[in-house]
Amino acid sequence: MQQPWTGIVNIGIVHAMIYPETLRGEGTILETATKIAADEFFGAFEVSWIKDPNTLSKVAKLLETTSMDIVYCGGPSILIQKLDINSLDEAVRSAAIEGVKKLVDEAYVLGARILVVASGPDVASDKREKAEAALVKSLKEICRYAGEKSKGYTMMISLENFDKEYDKKLLIGPTAESAKVVAEVKEECDNIGLTVDLSHLPLLHETTKEALKAAKQYLEHVHIGNCVMKDKNNPLYGDQHPRFDTAGGENSVEELAEFLRVLKEIGYFNKKAATRLPVISFEVRPAPGESSEVVMASSKRVFAEAWSKI
Repeated sequence: MQQPWTGIVNIGIVHAMIYPETLRGEGTILETATKIAADEFFGAFEVSWIKDPNTLSKVAKLLETTSMDIVYCGGPSILIQKLDINSLDEAVRSAAIEGVKKLVDEAYVLGARILVVASGPDVASDKREKAEAALVKSLKEICRYAGEKSKGYTMMISLENFDKEYDKKLLIGPTAESAKVVAEVKEECDNIGLTVDLSHLPLLHETTKEALKAAKQYLEHVHIGNCVMKDKNNPLYGDQHPRFDTAGGENSVEELAEFLRVLKEIGYFNKKAATRLPVISFEVRPAPGESSEVVMASSKRVFAEAWSKI
């Protein structure tokens, strides 16, 4: 598309993935966040958990000055802490909900309009129906809590789906199933949506059209990235979000261009969003020996070329 994306979408990047030394909520969070905030290419910033209250306060003040859309990526915290909001053990489920509520609180401090969450692990087929019911129940509780803690706006809770067989092996899951879960939650809570990640689609054996058309009614936010799935001996195998064009990867310019084309077809660029503009966030991670800044620059080049093709 010859028209620039400025004013149509805000491009963001998942801070904790491009700077993986911060993935556990520690490390050079403020310093690396400042690098992204100073880059005018980005109109959105996808922040993650920050354990130190002093650093949290400093990052909040930084983000307040950026004029960027803020999204809180809850996946790292949820997966690392093993927060299972679809557990059939009520004590485990309740503890997980309390953990996610803390992320809601933190996201509000940071000015985030969207909190991205994940389900817990997949279960045996005979327990899946009960686990999905537990997930729906949990998401309703989290959405209500976000409404109660409103800071002049109500944060959108966005459920991201992951693979079931290669790496994360979570309950949610195929995009159509994800949409069904969100539809059930939406019967009672308006502040629920879906996050679809281009890098997860090969792992789900879904085409872009299948996934985005299934998600269309509830799509709130998207991630773009890559994965390796054909060679189990590849150190980047699974859901590790390697850079575009990595050896053995599934996604590059053409796959991203197709993803952007279908986003346009389903009206994502024109939708009313929780953020100022719809957000598309890179979720890419430098492999050992790769530079975060170079992978970031490479991602921008791939996006610009893909955008020119739609």
